[in-house]
Amino acid sequence: MNSLFSGGIRGLLITLLLTLPAVILCLSIHETCHGLAAYALGDRTAANQGRLTLDPMAHIDPMGFLCMLLLGFGWAKPVPVNTSNFKNRRAGMAIVAAAGPVSNFLIGFVGYLLYFFISYATASMSGVAGLFVWVIAQFFRYLATLSIGLGTFNLLPVYPLDGYRVLDAFLPFEWSMKLRQYQTYLLLAMIALMWFGGTSILIGTVDGWIWNAAYRLVSLLL
Repeated sequence: MNSLFSGGIRGLLITLLLTLPAVILCLSIHETCHGLAAYALGDRTAANQGRLTLDPMAHIDPMGFLCMLLLGFGWAKPVPVNTSNFKNRRAGMAIVAAAGPVSNFLIGFVGYLLYFFISYATASMSGVAGLFVWVIAQFFRYLATLSIGLGTFNLLPVYPLDGYRVLDAFLPFEWSMKLRQYQTYLLLAMIALMWFGGTSILIGTVDGWIWNAAYRLVSLLL
């Protein structure tokens, strides 16, 4: 979005070329990890429907993809889960729901590690080789940023996001019912949060934590 309004066509094209594959990879890994967690817990519904794959066509939701591309947070097609196949339905659903955001945070951390390593190792390069390496480093940076944005956004406790299912597993039954009753209000609150920039602040905060952790590790190693 920043590139779109900056007026630089070249910068916008470069950003799109780097962002598109990063968005596709983030969403595909997120949903695949949901399916893998369910499979590990005994539910093969996602596997039977061909959702244990990194093929983006199996996971991409057009509106969620557009939001990820322009705003840095979004969603994909939900992975089908049959909780009756879990020994503990609520705990199993919580683990499956958490698997997506956790995978995004791990990808974000690894992405920043690679960005810092490449930037440090190739700081003295110039010319075509230097430009090529810079593009690779920027891809990992975009991948990390978008992945963290996807994971953070999906942990908001609003149905049908992953955070709702994780929180629901830890609440007493009475509180769980109240959470369901107030979902409309929570959805409106989330929209207001997005409108006034609260979501961006939240994502930026989490992104800063993971950025700093990766930077400190690379500094320690180098």
